[in-house]
Amino acid sequence: MSTTPAWPPGYAVHPRAQTIAPELVAAFKGVPTAHASDCLGRGVGALGLASYHADLKLHLCGPAITVRVRPGDNLMIHVALQMAQPGDVIVIDGAGDLTQALIGGLMRTTAMARGVAGFVVDGAVRDIAEWAEGGIAVYARGHTHRGPSKDGPGELNVPIACAGMAVAPGDLVLGDADGVVCVPAAQVASLLPQVRAHAAREDKIRAGNRAGTPDPERFNALLRQKGCPV
Repeated sequence: MSTTPAWPPGYAVHPRAQTIAPELVAAFKGVPTAHASDCLGRGVGALGLASYHADLKLHLCGPAITVRVRPGDNLMIHVALQMAQPGDVIVIDGAGDLTQALIGGLMRTTAMARGVAGFVVDGAVRDIAEWAEGGIAVYARGHTHRGPSKDGPGELNVPIACAGMAVAPGDLVLGDADGVVCVPAAQVASLLPQVRAHAAREDKIRAGNRAGTPDPERFNALLRQKGCPV
């Protein structure tokens, strides 16, 4: 007979997923989201989120703890905070609802004490002056003064959709001034050499542009593929 406690309908709490080696997470710190997005096909990542930490140089990089909540309710986000380990990113599917904030300044204090790397919220935040002090990344769809309920239901560490981005527990979440990208855990190791090569290519192009010696063959080759005479 199973000893796993049965959760009532609408509630589920699964263990934190440890799917990416810590050294791989560390290797991705500072990787631009644009590089990861380019290497993943340019059609991935969150849409419609704004950063509220007021620091263009702050980077987000860590494994995802996923939360699905009833719009306007943050009970399971509090549970996620108690589960989180240093460096984790709490990613919240709040269905894009902006009528009630899901996280605020008191939760920011808890998250910073626990070493949480940041939040990605498909919903609203509040106490934005506190978030603007920086020190922890937060991306959200909007903000409102109206606070949340704590009634549930909700689910923790299940696959979710957040601002058009599929996120599974333990996936790698990257964020910077350009936005947020999720790298599936199974692709993290193979993506690392790709983003490094991408950075090297961009450095070479940037150096040529600065020297006034751009490489027209880059675009001529693309035109020839389309059958254009060049």
